[in-house]
Amino acid sequence: MAVFGNAFIMSAVFWIFHLTKRKLLKSHISYLTSQICFVIFWLAFEFCHYRWDLNWPWLTLGNAFAKNHTWIQWYEYTGTLGGSLWALVVNLMIFFLLRNGRWQMADGRWKIVGMGVTILIPILLSLLRYNTYDAIPYLYPTQKVNVVVVQPNIDPYSEKFSGMNFEEQLNKMLGLAKQKVDSTTDYLLFPETALTENIWENDLETTTSIQMLKAFLKPYPKLKIITGASTFRLYEEGKKISVTARKFKQQEGYYDAFNTTLQIDNSDSIQVYHKSKLVPGVERMPYPAVFGFLEDLAIDMGGTSGSLGTQEERTVFTSLILPLSDSLIQSNQEMEKKGNGEREKKIGGVAPVICYESIFGEYVREFVRNGATLIFIITNDGWWGDTPGYKQHLIFGRLRAIETRRSIARSANTGISCFFSERGDISQATEWWKPTVIKTSINNNSEKTFYVKHGDIIGRVCFYVSGIILLLISASSLRARFVAKQSHR
Repeated sequence: MAVFGNAFIMSAVFWIFHLTKRKLLKSHISYLTSQICFVIFWLAFEFCHYRWDLNWPWLTLGNAFAKNHTWIQWYEYTGTLGGSLWALVVNLMIFFLLRNGRWQMADGRWKIVGMGVTILIPILLSLLRYNTYDAIPYLYPTQKVNVVVVQPNIDPYSEKFSGMNFEEQLNKMLGLAKQKVDSTTDYLLFPETALTENIWENDLETTTSIQMLKAFLKPYPKLKIITGASTFRLYEEGKKISVTARKFKQQEGYYDAFNTTLQIDNSDSIQVYHKSKLVPGVERMPYPAVFGFLEDLAIDMGGTSGSLGTQEERTVFTSLILPLSDSLIQSNQEMEKKGNGEREKKIGGVAPVICYESIFGEYVREFVRNGATLIFIITNDGWWGDTPGYKQHLIFGRLRAIETRRSIARSANTGISCFFSERGDISQATEWWKPTVIKTSINNNSEKTFYVKHGDIIGRVCFYVSGIILLLISASSLRARFVAKQSHR
């Protein structure tokens, strides 16, 4: 479906452009203007493809530059759709250079110069930004956060959901963590669905997995564990149920299943986030209120299959920081407003991005708007096998780092785990199919980029302009038919 579905939708964009161009040329609109409509339609398609239930934005054109992140530091203003616009404009210029079928020296020279400028100027500006970017003025007073990332390498096909019980898996991860965790560690990061025990959110504290993690935390007062889990929520009698709620087979009642991230520390509370950008056909049946009867056709890749539950808001995991010096408190504007007498403060902390969600720029941006100063990506990636898929998924993290100027820690069950700087540089990338643990200090950045503040302006504008173009063409066609009928009479 990812191949054939996308091919069909992309073909539909070309078909709509074909009909539009034919109509515009009949109306004596210039050929160039008609070609610009294609750029607008394509960007509108990519914008929509991030937002509906059949989303598969893996193939967004702007993603193609993730391997050359020093070229695209301006994504902090435009997001990924800025890269798509760049690619489309350059290709349109090449098309106009070649379309006449013969070389016209003077005209061709100017077109090549224009094309060269269009390619080189964004790259040169990006290189300048890359080499002069300095995150220090924007850091929270804590500045650096010490993070340990675990890559357990548990085979998702033969071990994770069968073959190894949840205690064996958790003990393996805790054993790896012990190699790097110490009293200075702020965060310990485990991958997606690291906890495979059936965890009921109505009673989190009593589950064996949570108790094992709590026991591990006791010697480390400042440590916070962020981990993926498969969780369930029971609906109490009389409570409104969601469209994804499941009915118990052998008893009365409903429950929801979630792909979840938990933050566990030495306090009495456990913070919870539910993955809400779900993989179509695997984690969610598109438009479940309409197509819920097709639930049994969902692909079972181990664990909980069928449509999972989601949540409306992007939850940011907050942290309690320990007493700060007067000089550091004075540098924090929010603390200054409350006075230097306050020595503890809950700060916006981690965006707990789960797997597929890391492809969605505007979605990740919402975490930052809600106060995230760091981004943690947890994923499995073992489903890919040793193919280009997991490598592509990795480098998309670069785009999120640049768009938000946030440091990223990435924990993958079977690789690649790593850290991203705010410029998109990758450090300590782990090997594929190797259990390991890595540790570093990353920046805790509070500055909001233009993209974080304003989102996909390019896509939004193209979406509305596309609608206006199609409405005008439809109105023109209806008017022509009406005039033809009147003249026939």
